[in-house]
Amino acid sequence: MVERIAASEMACASAALADAAGLVTQIDFARAGIVTPQMEAVAAAEGRDPDVIRVAVAAGRIAIPANIHHESLAPEGVGETLDGVPLSTKVNVNLGISGDLADEALEWEKVDVALELGADAIMDLSNSGKTRAFRRRLIEKSPAMIGTVPMYDAIGYLEKALIAITPEDFLEVVRAHAEDGVDFVTIHAGMNRRVIESFKETGRLTNIVSRGGSLIFAWMEATGRENPFYEYYDEVLAILHEHDVCISLGDAMRPGSGYDATDAAQIAELIEIGKLTRRAWDAGVQVMVEGPGHMALDEIAANMKLQKRLCHEAPFYVLGPLVTDIAPGYDHITAAIGGAVAAMSGADFLCYVTPAEHLRLPDANDVREGLVATKIAAHAADIAKGVPGARDRDNRMSDARRRVAWEEMFGLALDPDRARAVFESAPPSTEGTCTMCGKMCAMKTVNDIMEGLTVDLDAH
Repeated sequence: MVERIAASEMACASAALADAAGLVTQIDFARAGIVTPQMEAVAAAEGRDPDVIRVAVAAGRIAIPANIHHESLAPEGVGETLDGVPLSTKVNVNLGISGDLADEALEWEKVDVALELGADAIMDLSNSGKTRAFRRRLIEKSPAMIGTVPMYDAIGYLEKALIAITPEDFLEVVRAHAEDGVDFVTIHAGMNRRVIESFKETGRLTNIVSRGGSLIFAWMEATGRENPFYEYYDEVLAILHEHDVCISLGDAMRPGSGYDATDAAQIAELIEIGKLTRRAWDAGVQVMVEGPGHMALDEIAANMKLQKRLCHEAPFYVLGPLVTDIAPGYDHITAAIGGAVAAMSGADFLCYVTPAEHLRLPDANDVREGLVATKIAAHAADIAKGVPGARDRDNRMSDARRRVAWEEMFGLALDPDRARAVFESAPPSTEGTCTMCGKMCAMKTVNDIMEGLTVDLDAH
């Protein structure tokens, strides 16, 4: 019999169960037959039965990244149920302090935009100086899931040169992020010696474009050692299990150009990630798998199926993919095109790309443009793959358009402020219309006829 726990009882119940049987993570509780408040919240948001969510969490098909220390979190589910019915596609926003633009106020502007427009997750990719205070405040404030890449923080957090960092040091940084309340961490554990050998033997046009992956590659080459996150993977999992941090298995060998897509290095790493997925589940740690960055349109669907197969149907988190390499300044569009196809073909989680991609650190307006483009892609895919209720908002919008109900239209828009501003920038001469058609508005004409009103045909 499935036990349901009220949200107010969760902390005490979790502590008691943890003491009694080592139950800490969502996957622990799910396997024990317990529907947590987080599972209840996901079920309510997705219109599903809570036990259907629980069963999928137990099997690893749904991840609910929910660190036990993230008290402001509004839980989200990523993945699909055991009968293959997908949850809504989630969207992530990247931000964070960089060395060249260490402006914390700018990052808070981006956070505000992300939360205003309903981002499901925010990844703090801060990589310069002491970033812990910013990360802790972000976790305290944000109802969205928070992700990080501990590798980015290692040099600043430890105050050591890369070559001087030890495997134990890397584990210390992972532990700090987990203790702070991060819900998921990107760990590039799949790029081991076998994968690097394949990369070197086959070659690439754009080599390694993953920032975290390149740092680990440099450390491995300088020290002659194995990837510390691969070598000490069990220790990483123990830290993540203690705080219920979902591991997002990073694709250090993701293609950075269409030319390199689906090559030997990418697939070699994916095979290793599939093995690591099983080991994480065995350790009671939730898993997401990260996917390719640049890829021709006709390769995307096959890549989604390949990832799901090799990684045992774990939730898939993709960056783009960007479907062409020649659109700097517009890469939010190239990524949205690829993201829509990826999500329609099985991806569960899209990382946004902004117009600033490949050019500079994005500003708040870039965040807005990138997030809306990615939310469009995610929503379009949800309609295509039949996510329950995905069309409801579209139908309400269509009904509001038929009735020329502008306030309702603005309220249903993905970006209400932008829709209103565009409309108000050119006031129509005919009340109730817009300047596209004015007196020739099809909606108004047909509405008037249907209501038995006189239509001035001379005006048309």
